[in-house]
Amino acid sequence: ICNRGNFYDYKEGKMRKKSLILLGILIISMISFGCSNSNQSSDNEVISNQNNSSQQSLQNNQENSAGNNSQDNNNSQSNPQQSQITDNDNSQNKTGQYVICIDPGHQAKGDMSQEPVGPGSSETKFKVSWGTQGVSTNIPEYELTLSASKILKSYLEQMGFKVIMTRETNDVNITNSERATFANENNADLVIRIHADGSEDQSVSGASLHIPAQNGQYTSKIYPKSNECAEIMMASMRQAGFKVNNIYQRSDLTGFNWSEVPAVLVEMGYMSNPEEDQKMSQTSYQEKMMKSIAEATQKYFNQN
Repeated sequence: ICNRGNFYDYKEGKMRKKSLILLGILIISMISFGCSNSNQSSDNEVISNQNNSSQQSLQNNQENSAGNNSQDNNNSQSNPQQSQITDNDNSQNKTGQYVICIDPGHQAKGDMSQEPVGPGSSETKFKVSWGTQGVSTNIPEYELTLSASKILKSYLEQMGFKVIMTRETNDVNITNSERATFANENNADLVIRIHADGSEDQSVSGASLHIPAQNGQYTSKIYPKSNECAEIMMASMRQAGFKVNNIYQRSDLTGFNWSEVPAVLVEMGYMSNPEEDQKMSQTSYQEKMMKSIAEATQKYFNQN
């Protein structure tokens, strides 16, 4: 009986030992599995953080790039305006250096007394006349020329020119030599004389340009520039749709002979032609013609 008890004790002890060993292996396995999951979770968190960091970095880079592109686009869009403003300023600075004298032809009351046709000349001519008159409108030439001259003045000033006028009202008494002297004394760079024509033949029409004669006793020095300007004016007026007959050299005009400044006399058209008379009385017609003359003036100075 004693031997059998020992045997059972021995067997039970051996089973307990195996159980402890299995329990130990199980505990070790669980610990190992837990550590593995923890490491994997930690690794996943690191990867996730890296991905989030990369995505955030990419987003920031894209935002920065978009911001830079937007700034570049804004700069690109603003530069042409700044360039245009600069160009306009430069253009006005250039034209602002020049003085244009506009001489609206004639006046309300003519002065038929005489004055020398040129400096030191013994030949004389009436000082100033009141001009012609519209056959249809009955508008006197001196009113038409002043109206058109004021429009021309406005265009030239918008371009940056300094503009002076020999008269700004109709009730004046300024001779042709005095008008030329006025431009000389004010250091004008160009004189534009505005007139309108008349003829006994009512079918005659069209504008014309008159300039100091190339071989004139008093005008040879100012002929080259006067002719250059007139050529540009004729081209500009024709391009605007006006009939311009020709450029005529004159040595008999007191206003040219006393001038020390290049000068162009514009005959707007014939007031003796009923249709042309009506057209010239219209403000829109005057504006269109004066604009073409102003643009020609600007082009002339841009080339000189």
